[in-house]
Amino acid sequence: VQLQASGGGLVQAGGSLRLSCAASGFAFSDYSMGWFRQAAGKEREIVAVIRWGVQLTYYRPSVKDRCTISRDNAKNTVNLQMNSLKSEDTAVYYCAASNRWVPFRETDYDYWGQGTQVTVSS
Repeated sequence: VQLQASGGGLVQAGGSLRLSCAASGFAFSDYSMGWFRQAAGKEREIVAVIRWGVQLTYYRPSVKDRCTISRDNAKNTVNLQMNSLKSEDTAVYYCAASNRWVPFRETDYDYWGQGTQVTVSS
C-alpha cells in the first residue's frame, strides 16, 4: 500500500495550492479518503473527507469555504484544492484512506501517506 502526497510548497497569503495524493496497493474506490494536517507543535487535525460510493464530502469549518476535496477513482487519486490560503493553514498535510463509512478520527484510517509541507507566508 502506498499513498504519495504532492503539491505542497510556499505560497503567499491569499494564494492557492492543489494537493494531490496517488494511491496504490488497495481497492481505492472502496475507501473513503481524508486529508489531515499537522502544524508545528500541534495535534494532527482533519481537513476534509470524501467518502467512497456516493462521494459525500466533509470539511472542517475553518476551511469549508476555501477548500474542495475531489477524487478520481479511475486514476486512484484524491485532490485538495485550497484557495485564499492563510498563515494558519501552514502545516504538513497528509492523505489517508479508511474503509469506514464515517471516518472523522485518525484512528478510523488504515493507510497514511508521508505528508507534504504547505507554508503560507503573510
